[in-house]
Amino acid sequence: MNTMKPTLLILAAGVGSRYGGLKQVDGMGPGGEAILEYSVYDAIRAGFGKVVFVIRKEIEAEFRERVGKRIESQIQTEYAFQEFDTALDWLATKPHREKPWGTGHAILSAKTLLTEPFATINADDFYGEQAFRTLSDFLSGDCSASQYGMVAYQLSNTLSENGAVSRGVCSVDEQGLLTDVVERTKIERRHNGIYFTDENGEQTLLADNTPVSMNLWGVHHSALEEFESQFREFVHSNTDKPRAEFYIPTVINNLLEAGKIRLKVMHSDSQWYGVTYPEDKETVQKALAAMDYPKGLWK
Repeated sequence: MNTMKPTLLILAAGVGSRYGGLKQVDGMGPGGEAILEYSVYDAIRAGFGKVVFVIRKEIEAEFRERVGKRIESQIQTEYAFQEFDTALDWLATKPHREKPWGTGHAILSAKTLLTEPFATINADDFYGEQAFRTLSDFLSGDCSASQYGMVAYQLSNTLSENGAVSRGVCSVDEQGLLTDVVERTKIERRHNGIYFTDENGEQTLLADNTPVSMNLWGVHHSALEEFESQFREFVHSNTDKPRAEFYIPTVINNLLEAGKIRLKVMHSDSQWYGVTYPEDKETVQKALAAMDYPKGLWK
């Protein structure tokens, strides 16, 4: 049994190329709150003891001004910085990059601040209170160096009406354990069902209730050594690929295949909300306004 309160790690360093602007702190709630503020609010109520934001140095001032200073008065708050050269001290010549190294690298960026079991979330995704309570209970109880967890959502609850999305499609065994997660890009609803399109243009039908990962992981802090060693291998293999990304599911799959961990899949029936496209903003604003949150979260 873990006696420490779990940490919430919020991945907020993304560039948001399709959205335009700094969507991590864009006002979505009735009081101008960013989506991540609802996540922190739910996490505090669920028993998390600390929040760590992974951001880029260039957005620090705006981030702290627009959301950080409100959250810092509510819960212990730390900041980690994900840059192209973060966690690459061991490499004499840094590879040329055209985009950040990905979500697995984001976790490494916060390595020194993660000293207890932690949950990861995307800054610009709305997950709902149930997911944070589920993960908090798991991280405070069953989580260990060999037992991780995740909260999966039904695919049909995670789509955008405004274009294709990428999702981690999960395979789960009879015991409720993850067997693998595969990143599928270009998923969208068509008139006769939900399809993903692969790099060859082939289309495959996916069931509405397919469990998908929304980067809502429950991880033991001992995993950071694994993230580090796998990232080194990834860098060596991808020095000539300036857009290759090191994803969290890559690390998870490798650990599963090596038999080093079991990963418990917990489920949320909640509607997920996010802003992949600018047109998604109005949908999210309407949804948040209709939810049972205080008007002005921190008042």
